[in-house]
Amino acid sequence: MEDINSLPVGPLKRRVRQKKGIREILKTKLQKNLSCSGPKVKRTLTSFFPVVKWLPKYKLKEYIWGDLMSGLIVGIILIPQAIAYCLLAGLDPIYGLYTSFFSNIIYFFMGTSRHVSVGIFSLMSLMVGQVVDREVYLAGFDLNEDQKALVFNGTVDTNSTIANLDCGKECYAISIAAALTFLAGIYQVLMAVLRLGFVSVYLSAPMLDGFATGASCTILTVQAKYLLGLKIPRHQGYGTVVVTWINIFKNIHNTNFCDLITSAICIIVLLAGKEIQDRYKKHLKMPLPTELVVVGVATIVSHFADLNGQFSSSISGAIPTGFIPPKVPSIELMPRVAFDAIPLAVISFAFTVSLSEMFAKKNGYTVRPNQEMIAIGFCNIIPSFFHSFTTSAALAKTMVKDSTGCQTQVSSIVSALVVLLVLLFFAPYFYALQKCVLACIIIVSLRGALHKFKDVPKQWLESRIEATVWLVTMSATALISVELGLVIGVVFSMVCVVLQTQNPKVSLLGQIEQTTDFEDMEEYDNLLPVPKVKIFRFQAPLFYANKDYFLKSLYKATNLEPFLEKTRRRKIEKKAKGKATKKSEGDVQTNGDANVCLISNDVDFHTIILDCSCISLMDTTGVSTFKTLLKDYKEVGVNVIVACCNTTVLDSLRKGSFFGVDDKEIQRLSFHTIHSAVCLATSTTHCTVDDSSV
Repeated sequence: MEDINSLPVGPLKRRVRQKKGIREILKTKLQKNLSCSGPKVKRTLTSFFPVVKWLPKYKLKEYIWGDLMSGLIVGIILIPQAIAYCLLAGLDPIYGLYTSFFSNIIYFFMGTSRHVSVGIFSLMSLMVGQVVDREVYLAGFDLNEDQKALVFNGTVDTNSTIANLDCGKECYAISIAAALTFLAGIYQVLMAVLRLGFVSVYLSAPMLDGFATGASCTILTVQAKYLLGLKIPRHQGYGTVVVTWINIFKNIHNTNFCDLITSAICIIVLLAGKEIQDRYKKHLKMPLPTELVVVGVATIVSHFADLNGQFSSSISGAIPTGFIPPKVPSIELMPRVAFDAIPLAVISFAFTVSLSEMFAKKNGYTVRPNQEMIAIGFCNIIPSFFHSFTTSAALAKTMVKDSTGCQTQVSSIVSALVVLLVLLFFAPYFYALQKCVLACIIIVSLRGALHKFKDVPKQWLESRIEATVWLVTMSATALISVELGLVIGVVFSMVCVVLQTQNPKVSLLGQIEQTTDFEDMEEYDNLLPVPKVKIFRFQAPLFYANKDYFLKSLYKATNLEPFLEKTRRRKIEKKAKGKATKKSEGDVQTNGDANVCLISNDVDFHTIILDCSCISLMDTTGVSTFKTLLKDYKEVGVNVIVACCNTTVLDSLRKGSFFGVDDKEIQRLSFHTIHSAVCLATSTTHCTVDDSSV
């Protein structure tokens, strides 16, 4: 009995799908979305507030200890970071505590991830700080001063709102941050409603890594002045890293040695704690609270030694207890920051969704990306009424939660309660904390991102394109600006994808011995070429940008370009006719026959099979290219047939009339397998070419 796999596959009958009209589609969707019932209300409630679904099933004895421990540890880590990252955001420390408190509570109700820690994040703080400093500067406040009074710098923006005159520097700064955060949250919710989560697809891993590393260089640069105790305003505009370092070296003689010595001690202690943590993490039951210890000891030393009074060391200042009454974000300020909120919204939800999916996969459960977008959106919208700024999921704190036994988002409530204790009772005790200590915490936290530089050689060996995307994005982010770095990174990574589709791999296929399978003859040994048949594979979508490359590759692979072949034949025929005029009519006929045989013998194949298995889509230019090939090769006596087309490509060919009127030629020109196409091609031999085709 003949092997079933060796039989050619005949034409398959396509299913007829009836397309619904627009009116019918709209009617169905309206009925589905506007109908109201008890089960639907319940589904909507549990979808919008996932806590309603998982909290009643909470296994108290099994989960509570892990959630309490992870929540307590993250809360302890969160306090110094919340205060420190306010330096990046250009805001007072109290607002970092507000942000951490409200975001943890909101995500508890709305998030679908069990492990993600949402709150203050260095990259978000930097991006907020750049907008805040720009607007504060344009409003007429002096960035050199820490005072809250209004001090004009002589460059007041005529477009600034009059609201800044009724508000001090601190008040105006948080107003800008709140308006920015509110808009970022609105954008995120709109993206979720409109199902625009696919935007994150364009944020490739190398691009995000390069962006984070470039932003880390900027963060390190911005914080370097605090290590030295220099009073240098943050540069406004492009080239922050370069200009800031120039200003630092120009003012290096003004270094505050008290801050310098404190910074050196703190960095050594923090790095030592991190190294011990990394080396013995398998033996430690909980992370070392190095940051909290450093903050506590530094605050005590600064208070009793009066470092601010004796050595003019810059300190955090008064941090009030309790909560400020909520306030609606300024509508007047929103037009000024509407564009700035877009990259904040995209980066915030990209990090949150990617971290959620990563830890869900690691721990064996699923998350809903669209709900994650809604959750992080409301983690920005609601806190903006309570004097908070933009939040995101943070990798370091999420990893701490995962490693300390976190089971559910109950741990976020525990972390929020720890922050609440500081807000209500302990905040004033951080009055004497030096800003250089906070800068040290920020800089040491960048260690992981800066280690990416060591991975560049390895990444270059694995993929030069990805390494180039990383380098370009990192350089643009660090040397130009964070916002432009993001745009350049996205555009450059997309250009790289387009270039890859413009120059894809092409190959001629041969048959694997004693099988009906075919593979690349350049990549594999012992493949048998099919006699008189060329099988060509193009490994990319075929569209207007790469159709020329497709044609050149095909001509080169088959060593036959129809136009040149026709030209060559015309020259031979013309030369033969010229010789024929000198001889008798009988000799002319003989020479003409000999010429035809010579022409037909020059082409050593009679069929080209186009393997379309790697062509995912084809535009009208691609269809036109196929039609041109069919016509041109037919004129030189070579048949062109296609194989392994997916339904999308097949429909494009049918709409472009590649198979003739009413698809009459579809059974002769299209095959479901290469083997079926080869069976047809080898069943017919072509020895001569008609005169009409010459």
